[in-house]
Amino acid sequence: MRKIVRWGILSTAKIAQDHLLPAFVDAQNAEVIAIASSNSQVYNVAETFKIKTIYPTYEELLEDPNIDAVYIPLPNGLHREWAEKAAKKGKHILCEKPAALTAKEAQEMIDVCKEYGVMFLEAFMYQFHPQHQRVKEIIVSGEIGEVKSMRASFSFFLHGIEHDIRRSTALGGGSLYDVGCYCLHSIGNILNATPEEVFVSAQHHPEYKVDMSVQGIVKLNNGLTALFDASMEQVLRNHYEVIGTKGKIEVPRAYLPNLFNGEGLVIVSKENGESREEKIVGQQYVLQVEAFSQWVLDGNYPNDFDLKTIQNMQAIEMCLQSIERNSYVKVSS
Repeated sequence: MRKIVRWGILSTAKIAQDHLLPAFVDAQNAEVIAIASSNSQVYNVAETFKIKTIYPTYEELLEDPNIDAVYIPLPNGLHREWAEKAAKKGKHILCEKPAALTAKEAQEMIDVCKEYGVMFLEAFMYQFHPQHQRVKEIIVSGEIGEVKSMRASFSFFLHGIEHDIRRSTALGGGSLYDVGCYCLHSIGNILNATPEEVFVSAQHHPEYKVDMSVQGIVKLNNGLTALFDASMEQVLRNHYEVIGTKGKIEVPRAYLPNLFNGEGLVIVSKENGESREEKIVGQQYVLQVEAFSQWVLDGNYPNDFDLKTIQNMQAIEMCLQSIERNSYVKVSS
């Protein structure tokens, strides 16, 4: 039985060059054998990462019978089109987040993948880092008492927005789609809950009209309330905090432990003043690639990832509606 998944990459996107292509190099069960782009930069990328085959169009790459799976790092507004085209060619799909622009689009993408018998994974790489499983273990242990709330933040300062695709509303730009999606995803993931009602405010760019910062309240189906904020115009922050009746858990490197060579950090503080730090190492991009590749090799895909994708897209839509209406929005609406 073959033990390597053969991958193709659609485009020379920065995230592919900075994170995913190095992860493919380090992964034990994956190999990138082709890349497609009309950008002349593709030749340097292929040489750097020792990719043997270059295609000038995405369509030609998808026709390659030697490719088992594709990674799609295209702008958000193009995810659905190319995911569906890849599925129809029998390629398994790792797609950058958010999966689509609406929950309906995401559901239709996933339905097409199921129809053609391929696996689809939205690339929330953070969830593969072992620090989050440790957080869940601490919660279950009861060490911080009964969980009452969670706060999540993800921000960075976007330089040169005039040259960045995140300025485009049509392509799914803005801070909510770009980094707020992580906050919402981690709230649902860590608390094992889904949003029932949200209230979100936003500050928009005066020229491009995309949301540059968002702040939100999320009421969950398990009775808890969470807070989140995300921004493309603030200093780098990527953390969440789980608050209980007897203590709290802080994760200050929640989404980007790769900035610390993969070292995550979990800080537990208790009501009696005791606290401790746990350093947990994992290369989340490599772990993501290896996990998905193994599912492909085994033919066994955990279906809860599809459900998480749909639920997170529903949450994003609710947030956008709340911003537009300046009011609380319930999931039923």
